Amino acid sequence: MRLLYVFHLISILAFFLGIAMLAPLLVSIIYKDGSHWAFIKAILLTTFTGSMGYFFLKRHRNAELSHREGIAIVAIGWLAAGIFGALPYIFANVFDSFVNAFFESVSGFTTTGASVLNEIESLSHSILFWRSLTQWLGGMGIIVLSIAILPFLGVGGMQLYKAEAPTLMVDKLRPRISETAKSLWKVYVFISLCEIFLLSTGGMDFFDALCHTFTTMPTGGFSTKNASIAHYKSAYFDGIIIFFMLLAGINFSLHYRVLKGEVRSFFRDTELRFFLFIISVFIILVSFNIYNHYHNILKTIRYASFQVCSIITTTGYTTADFDTWPTLSKIILLTCMFLGACAGSTGGGIKCVRLLLLLKCGYKEIFKLIHPHAVTQIKLGKKAIPSDVISGVIGLFVLYISLFIVFSMSLAAMGMDFISSIAAVAATMGNIGPGLAMVGPVKNYDLVPYFGKWVLILCMLLGRLEIYTIIVLFTPEFWRK
Repeated sequence: MRLLYVFHLISILAFFLGIAMLAPLLVSIIYKDGSHWAFIKAILLTTFTGSMGYFFLKRHRNAELSHREGIAIVAIGWLAAGIFGALPYIFANVFDSFVNAFFESVSGFTTTGASVLNEIESLSHSILFWRSLTQWLGGMGIIVLSIAILPFLGVGGMQLYKAEAPTLMVDKLRPRISETAKSLWKVYVFISLCEIFLLSTGGMDFFDALCHTFTTMPTGGFSTKNASIAHYKSAYFDGIIIFFMLLAGINFSLHYRVLKGEVRSFFRDTELRFFLFIISVFIILVSFNIYNHYHNILKTIRYASFQVCSIITTTGYTTADFDTWPTLSKIILLTCMFLGACAGSTGGGIKCVRLLLLLKCGYKEIFKLIHPHAVTQIKLGKKAIPSDVISGVIGLFVLYISLFIVFSMSLAAMGMDFISSIAAVAATMGNIGPGLAMVGPVKNYDLVPYFGKWVLILCMLLGRLEIYTIIVLFTPEFWRK
């Protein structure tokens, strides 16, 4: 493990993060909101740190990047992004403690959307824009962005891409990994522009349309309004955002293929069909369950559709206080927090393809009891899934549930009630944001105990990097030669 080489590459990431802060600085100047000095200080400190790290550690640069070093760059890189991303909040005096600023920053970059802010609408335009921008950058992955614009990472790019986007089988759309990252970012930007246009033409203020697009596409959920999307009370905005949340929750390689004219591949994808089936079933169940809550079929379907899509895609927007809904609906939404969206999307959670494979594994075991001598193979569509992929899925599921139990018990030990503890961990590990009870849709994470916030920060990072990338850092074998 060449740590100096790892920090050399992370310093490059820090430099470009500082450059990204120029955007909210420009917003501050345009709106004259008084936060420009906070961003100037953050830009200088971040770019200076990145530049010094790059030049002083340049001699340690090497074209070959090992798998372990790729993992270390991603894991430490996300921590660094959270620290530097917290600087504007600190310099603008948004928070009175580092843990709150770090929590908000990590929640942004991991696209969790869990907030410790009580008065969002009182923030300056530039701080609101920075919150949204952190989610937009984190959505497709700041590491994927780095390998898209930093060709000198060379052959190491694939190691970074695998660690940043640990899907079941990395889908290389183009021969070079940097070209793959660029292709994904082009799709990401194109869909973002479409949403900005539709929200703006529907009557939403351009600034709000920009910020909400920046938090819809990464399935982040940060809003410029205290009441989230419920603020607008608009069926049009609800419909547009539902559509783009679903797009963001679908494997982006499918979007790329559709734009290239391969429309059939979109509808033939097994995971996508399973994803849409689950959403449809849950919307129907929730609609029936909450009808007596609204006594209006159209309003019932609208709220049920929005919340199911918002939670299962791990966006976390709200149009209703679902914490007041009947128990069945809350259990369904809690289930959605674990399921998550499709692999290769900007969503979090366990991912639908993994659930599908786990169900197939269960069915295979039942089938073997009936036909003990039969030779069976688990398939997705017509593609046989290798046994090591199945083992990885089972291992991740066991780790996910085990960590969920441990962290829930940790929060309970700090004095949080049962529902709040499990909902907070489920919502942060799934990168969703709003949970239930103490961290419900009309509340936030400000009242979570001090050490509880650190636990949830770890949950957000584990969820965003899908467990293994963080957990492996704590194994002695990882650091041995």
